[in-house]
Amino acid sequence: MAFSDGTCEFCGKGLQTSCFEGGFWGGQAEAVWAPFADGTLVAIPHEVEGDEAMLKAILPLTDVMSTGHHAAVSAGVQKGKTAAVLGDGAVGLCGVLAAKRLGAERIIILGRHEKRPAIAQRFGATDVVKSRDEQAVEEVIEMTKGGAESVLECVGTESSMDTAIKIIRPGGAVGFVGVPHGSGSINLSRMFMSNIALYSGVAPARAYIPELLKDTVAGKLDSSAVLDITVDLNGVPSGYAAMDNREAIKIMVQP
Repeated sequence: MAFSDGTCEFCGKGLQTSCFEGGFWGGQAEAVWAPFADGTLVAIPHEVEGDEAMLKAILPLTDVMSTGHHAAVSAGVQKGKTAAVLGDGAVGLCGVLAAKRLGAERIIILGRHEKRPAIAQRFGATDVVKSRDEQAVEEVIEMTKGGAESVLECVGTESSMDTAIKIIRPGGAVGFVGVPHGSGSINLSRMFMSNIALYSGVAPARAYIPELLKDTVAGKLDSSAVLDITVDLNGVPSGYAAMDNREAIKIMVQP
């Protein structure tokens, strides 16, 4: 989780993850002391307190839903256009939902884990590509007749980034939010020759939560399906193991 003072230059620009006085903290606990609470926390409406279903829908906004939204915004998703999402983890699935919310007419998700395509389609995916690398590139290029206008890279590997750059339409943009692990090589020649933009970074969730919260409370946005396993504090290690083994998408911890 990121904390921010809410007063510096970057907080003012909606980049709280680059706050001069901010930082990150993590872990699970029954209670948390939040630094710079006024600049970090967002109060939920009193009327949803005690509504377990609504609270579960709100929880992803603090992380994966805001990150998926950041990918969609960074990729310049537009109404009536095509977006492709690489990755069917929690962020990728939320990226599908974000692209749908921003008005994308066609949303292609590239992922191959069992059961997740069904969630992606519920969130708004119109096409599912289960192949990888060059085969996936060929399929997307063929079905879009030249590539997607926006690509959401939600994995962070070199292979995924390579695929993202190959399936983007000339003049399009890649929103890169997958935590980099082995993505050191980027096809700059392809980007240069096709006028492709690349926007990347840690999602400033604090900047996005107010608008996403408003839609969630209004019943227009619900990303709770990515929270498919609930554990208590003692079950956190097994929950992480389930995610690592792809037996769970994202765990929810309850005391």
